[in-house]
Amino acid sequence: MTQPQAPKIQLVNTAEFRETYANSVQIRVNLWDFFLLFGRVNQTAPDTVTIHNFQGIYVSPQQAKALLNVLQQNVTQYEAAFGAIVLEPTAGNALVQ
Repeated sequence: MTQPQAPKIQLVNTAEFRETYANSVQIRVNLWDFFLLFGRVNQTAPDTVTIHNFQGIYVSPQQAKALLNVLQQNVTQYEAAFGAIVLEPTAGNALVQ
């Protein structure tokens, strides 16, 4: 029995497509989906940090797990090429997530 041929995948950017930079991702979870909230952190004073959120994306739990796997593969490849990524602790010994 032969394996079915994988479909050709076409990537098409819609008119609403935008590419931007995020250095903040907050995640909220409920029974049906994961909500990823992207933003940019701006520290205007030593004691003041503002996060400007600009995009929220809902994904299914299955897609969230697939994203986890793809990110892990890419981080592993990045670290193999460029060295370990170190997360700096913040006040209270909590890591920035």
